[in-house]
Amino acid sequence: MTILLNRENRVVVQGITGRQGSFHAKLMLEYGTKVLAGVTPGRGGGRVDGIPVYDTVAEARDLHNVDTSIIFVPAIAAYDAVMESINEGIKLIVVITEGIPPNDTMKFVRSAKERGSVIIGPNCPGIISPGEAKVGIMPGFVYKKGPIGIASRSGTLTYEIAWELTKAGIGQSTVIGLGGDPITGLTFIDVLRLFEKDDETEAVVLIGEIGGDAEERAAQIIGKEIKKKVVAYVAGRTAPEGKRMGHAGAIISAGSGTAMSKVKAFRDVGVEVAERPMDVPELVKRVLRR
Repeated sequence: MTILLNRENRVVVQGITGRQGSFHAKLMLEYGTKVLAGVTPGRGGGRVDGIPVYDTVAEARDLHNVDTSIIFVPAIAAYDAVMESINEGIKLIVVITEGIPPNDTMKFVRSAKERGSVIIGPNCPGIISPGEAKVGIMPGFVYKKGPIGIASRSGTLTYEIAWELTKAGIGQSTVIGLGGDPITGLTFIDVLRLFEKDDETEAVVLIGEIGGDAEERAAQIIGKEIKKKVVAYVAGRTAPEGKRMGHAGAIISAGSGTAMSKVKAFRDVGVEVAERPMDVPELVKRVLRR
């Protein structure tokens, strides 16, 4: 099994006529994802790599029964694009766009929860269920089908650690990039609960980073309700206080959100924490043997 995404998802690409939208729509098609439609207001009637383009998500939904959207719309228009998908009943919405104002993100995340939609991102690489489908920008070749679920705040580290697992012969069930902004749709807690219910996911890898308290809150849930084994890696151990490291959410403020506080929180509930990304496969093998 997979979570959230499989080969049956029917995908619309919002912003498909842009450089990033058209490039990744083609790669998703080549991976086997059912990319059935694109949307760019004012560009309806055209095609991108054979994919029909419409002016609105409503047209794409009515003609192709799409249930999943990926958004490559610039930040200034991203709020309207996400809300369009929510209002048309799209159940899974992947927001690749970075630089969306936090107030806009708060509003569409709240609306999605009220309407029963799931948002991944913003500022994320997307989601992939190896061998089934990918809705995102991740390189498909680094992943292999298998029993390990991955949730990550870092796109690049997601690829790196998945590749280390694949090289070690350990495949993945579903891999989700949560996004590096302070506010995201799905959280570590949401994904842990989904993997806990998935019969074919045997263990979970969490890839955290400095800033915020998402990792500490995830540790609390692991200690209370997650039965499956969890391995973690936390990036940013040498980051100086007050300096933002890459992501908008990756900043240590007033001593909170440090890598060491997150590592301690995980270890306090029995989670194995890797010192380096390349150490993750050995820790996964160890927890699977228990």
